[in-house]
Amino acid sequence: MKSSQKVYVKYIKRFFDFTVSIIAICVLFPVFLLVAVLVRVKLGKPVIFTQSRPGLNEKIFKLYKFRTMTNKKDSKGELLSDEARLTKFGKKLRATSLDELPELFNILKGEMSLVGPRPLLVEYITLYNEEQKKRHNVRPGLTGWAQVNGRNCLGWDERFKKDIQYVHKISFLFDCKILLYTVKAVLKKEGISSDSSETMEDFKGNG
Repeated sequence: MKSSQKVYVKYIKRFFDFTVSIIAICVLFPVFLLVAVLVRVKLGKPVIFTQSRPGLNEKIFKLYKFRTMTNKKDSKGELLSDEARLTKFGKKLRATSLDELPELFNILKGEMSLVGPRPLLVEYITLYNEEQKKRHNVRPGLTGWAQVNGRNCLGWDERFKKDIQYVHKISFLFDCKILLYTVKAVLKKEGISSDSSETMEDFKGNG
């Protein structure tokens, strides 16, 4: 990463993230309340879904999202597949990206950024090759270069390629470009599901 990029990431980008997240939380507070009530009525407790995810330099943090799935289990007491637990209401939340709103608090805390590679599962860390690990050289984002270029429709190789491209090209103008593309993608509801699943297929490694 160039010295100019390091200055941007450490000072300007973090200030921008902090400021925008505070403003967004205040402005969208009525939306937070409405979605929280709907999730409580439609899906029950807990309203907020939390999960450990790797962030900058693979430091683990708790990701916050509104719940979109039920807790339905099979006869053995194990959770059913994502497709079986994802409700019609949950699909609508995902389609509008409203389930992602609580991540603004992750951004406020400095665990995430507005723009960056999406935080994936902790168990994927040991499956990455050296190039793919570079996605953790920056804070994970609410949106990212992969998200505006196909989101869940991208295969893993292409998704990681976009993530690494972002790490190398990171800049204020690039972030602004991605944020503008994100608005377009959300309005058009692009890339919500992959071709074979309601969510992204599990990453199995590079073998």
